[in-house]
Amino acid sequence: GGGAGEGSNASVAAVVADILARLPPDFDLEVAQQKFPVSYHQSMNQVLITHTHTHNRLTHTHTHSLINLDKALQGLQVLSSELEGVLRALAIGRVPRLWQATSFPSLKPLAGYIKDLMARLDMLSTWYKKGQPSVFWISGFFFTPSFTTAVLQNYARKHQLPIDSIGFDFEMMKGDAASLEGSVPEGGGVYVQGLFMEGAAWDNEAGLMKESEPKALHAPAPIIWLRPQQLADIHPPPHYDCPVYRTTDRRGTLATTGHSTNFLMMVRLPSDKPQWHWILRGVCMLCSLTDD
Repeated sequence: GGGAGEGSNASVAAVVADILARLPPDFDLEVAQQKFPVSYHQSMNQVLITHTHTHNRLTHTHTHSLINLDKALQGLQVLSSELEGVLRALAIGRVPRLWQATSFPSLKPLAGYIKDLMARLDMLSTWYKKGQPSVFWISGFFFTPSFTTAVLQNYARKHQLPIDSIGFDFEMMKGDAASLEGSVPEGGGVYVQGLFMEGAAWDNEAGLMKESEPKALHAPAPIIWLRPQQLADIHPPPHYDCPVYRTTDRRGTLATTGHSTNFLMMVRLPSDKPQWHWILRGVCMLCSLTDD
């Protein structure tokens, strides 16, 4: 066959118009740099500036390809092989390969991907307009290690400690994001949310891991306090060393930065069962699921 039919082209044109209408304007990087200047004692400013720049570049790719595809569907431009790839992907509800090259990792279909993208842009926009949130959506960062490193840097510079002598202690919070609104963690660090547990669930009352509910593949993880501490002062209670991945695809490659493209970190989850109990169940935490 020689491409999609007229009916398919019409539906793709509707999808193109819908996505273009939802994409917000670019972040003003000059204003952002004035509001959040690079500071020795506040590394979070650099995280925001870097992510606004990255998402500007990503939305440029989306917008440019969609505008050109719309012109091609109207017969105003030649449908190149690159645009044909975008057309075929949109026609079957998948994320185009052209977007994946510069995008955050995602295994979601097109609708879920766009929803996720809008949530990420909204998170950055709220931070850009109102300042740092009380609880960070850790799943929404394009390059999460830059965020976690900034948290450690702030603590190390405040207490004049070498950064390689500190690490994270983890405390599971019982409240939700609304109950922590306006609060700042005592002693440094940040509150993070947005993770999902696979293979287990969280008992909020007991403050411990528990078995998954019947037929439940995933369960929301609690809000976690990433609390920087000197490594020598970290003495965790009985726990499970839970790996955290960006997607349900539990594999990745080593990027040029030295970080994995999928694995993020190990989080110590309090548990009254031995490590092997949860290892046999393949328990992990995920930043993103594969559904919408």
